[in-house]
Amino acid sequence: MLRRRVVVHGSVQGVGFRYSARLEAERRGVTGWIRNRPDGSVEAEVEGDEASVQAMLDWLATGPRGARVERIEVADAEPLGEPGFRVMG
Repeated sequence: MLRRRVVVHGSVQGVGFRYSARLEAERRGVTGWIRNRPDGSVEAEVEGDEASVQAMLDWLATGPRGARVERIEVADAEPLGEPGFRVMG
């Protein structure tokens, strides 16, 4: 089990990014959370097996239709074992 913290930069707010990410996370079987940041980026933590987390990171690097992802920052995080994937703030 591993966990990654991700910050997604670009035109990623106001395009359904967080809710699309929640659906994608449920489809991939990963847990964690996602939220908008005041600077216009989106921040998330994603936890699961290596293949599922990588697939989610790949999705976050593109986002839903309407988003324009410029870059993502990825860092290791401590696994928490939390249930589900939630949209925060």
